[in-house]
Amino acid sequence: MKKLFMVAIMMMATAGAFAQHAVGSFTLQPRIGVNIANVTDFDEADPRIGLAAGAELEYQVTDWLSLAGGAMYSMQGFKVDVFGSDATAKIDYLNIPIVANFYILKGLALKAGIQPGFKLSAKASSNDKDVELLDDDVKGFDLSIPVGLSYEYKNFVLDGRWNVGATKISEEIEGIKAQNTVFQITLGYKFGL
Repeated sequence: MKKLFMVAIMMMATAGAFAQHAVGSFTLQPRIGVNIANVTDFDEADPRIGLAAGAELEYQVTDWLSLAGGAMYSMQGFKVDVFGSDATAKIDYLNIPIVANFYILKGLALKAGIQPGFKLSAKASSNDKDVELLDDDVKGFDLSIPVGLSYEYKNFVLDGRWNVGATKISEEIEGIKAQNTVFQITLGYKFGL
C-alpha cells in the first residue's frame, strides 16, 4: 500500500509537463459517440445501443488538472424479452457532466465527477409499435457518477466513460432497484476560446 501511495505522489509531482493547454485557458469540445446502456438489478435486461452527442467547456486549472462541464443528449434504456418478443425501453436524457480531468501522461487524462440527468422522453417499443410510458413510471431526474479515461492528440479527443447510476430510475418496478449504467465512447475536437 505504501508503494502504491508513493507511486501516486510521484505521478502527481511529475504531471505538470502533461497538460495539453495553457493554465487559465478555456476550450470547447463538441463530442459525438455511442452509448451501451443498461440497468442494474434486472437480470433479464440486455443493453440498448444509442447515440451520445453534445459539448463540454473545459478550464485548465493547473498543469495537471482541468474542470469540465457540458450538456449531452444521451440515448439510454434497455432491451428485454417479453414472452418471446423483444421489447425496448427507450429512455433519453439531457445529461450535464461535471468532471475533473487529471493529466497523468502527455495527452492522457483520468476523469471523475458527477452527472445530473433530466429525462427527455420515455417510450417502450415492441413489434415496431411505440407506446408512451407514463411519466410516473420513469423518474424525471437521474444522477450518475462518470469515471473514465481520455486521450488527446492534436486537439482530437477519444473519451471513454462509465456512468454509474446513483439513483433508481423508477419506483414502479417492485422489488427491483434498477439504476442506469452506461458505457460511453465519444470522439471530440477541442477549440481554444
